[in-house]
Amino acid sequence: MRLAALFLALVMTAPVGAAPFPVPGKPLRIVVGFAAGGGTDIMARQLAPRLSDVLGVPVVIENRPGASTALGALEVARSAPDGHTVLFTFNGTFTQNPHTIAALPYDAQRDFTPISLAARGPLVLIAHPSLPVRDVRELVAYGRANPGTLNYASFGIGTSSHLFGDLLARQSGVPLLHVPYKGTGDAANDLLAGRVQLMFDSATSALPQVKAGRLRALAVVAERRSTFLPDVPTFAEQGIAGIDLTGWLGFWGPAGLPPDVVAALNAAIAKVLAMPDLRDLFAQGAYEASPSTPAELDALVRDVSERWARIVQDLGVKPQ
Repeated sequence: MRLAALFLALVMTAPVGAAPFPVPGKPLRIVVGFAAGGGTDIMARQLAPRLSDVLGVPVVIENRPGASTALGALEVARSAPDGHTVLFTFNGTFTQNPHTIAALPYDAQRDFTPISLAARGPLVLIAHPSLPVRDVRELVAYGRANPGTLNYASFGIGTSSHLFGDLLARQSGVPLLHVPYKGTGDAANDLLAGRVQLMFDSATSALPQVKAGRLRALAVVAERRSTFLPDVPTFAEQGIAGIDLTGWLGFWGPAGLPPDVVAALNAAIAKVLAMPDLRDLFAQGAYEASPSTPAELDALVRDVSERWARIVQDLGVKPQ
C-alpha cells in the first residue's frame, strides 16, 4: 500500500528552465501524519504539483498515520536537514500532542524548523443523517432524552477532534462516547456508514458529503461564522462556549535546516499559495490560503500551545 501511494503521489519535474531545488532531481518528500483521503492529505496533494512546478523537482506525498500524527512528525525529525523532507500537518502536532501524549518521541520546539503557515480553516461538527438532529441544540436535547446513546469519532487520541468532543460533552452535560481512529479517512468512512454518529472533521473532507446529503453539518468551530460556510452556526450561537479555536496547517522541516533552504521553501510555498486556482481549491474546503514567515509560524505555535495546555488541564485529560 505504501509503495502504491508513493507511486501515485509522484509528481513529475517542472518544465526545463525551472531552478532545481537544492539537489537537482532529488524528490521533495511531504510527510503527512494522516491516512490518505482526509482533509490534510487532500490539501497536501493539491499543493504538491504546484510546488513541483516552482521548485523544479518531483514532489512525493508520504502518508505516515498513527499516534495523532506523532509518527509522521518523528519521521521528519529524524530526516536529514537538507530540505528534501518536510512535514505538512495540522496545528495539533505541535500544540496539542505535547500536552496529551506521554513520552512524546519528539520535542515540538527543539526538533523542528518552522517554514511557513499554509492555511486556516475551521473544523465542523458533522452527524450521520440517522441521528434525528439538525443543530447542536437539538443534539443536546436528544442526548439528554437518550442518555448514554451518543458517540463520536476522532482522528486520534489527543487531537482536536477528540478534545473538542470532550469539551462538547462537558459544556453541554451530555455524555459522549469517544471512538478514536488512526486517521480522518477511516473515521469518516465509519461515520458515512452509520457505525458512529458524530465527528469533528475538517471542512475540506466534510463539505462534499454534507453537500451531497450524506452527512449534516451541525456547527462550525470558530469565533464567528466562516465566510465559506455562512449557513452553519458557531457553537457560541447555539449556547455552547469555548469551542472556537480555528484550525490551521503548515510546513516544518527537521532541526538544523539551513536558513537559505528555509528561505527557498518559504518563498516557494508563498508563491504557490498566491495561485488563484489553489486558493479556489482551498476555499471549496472552507480554508483560506495563509502564508507566513517562519518566525510568525513559531510564534503562533507557542501561543496556541499555551491555550491548549489550559484546555487539557481543565478537561482533566491525562497524557497517554
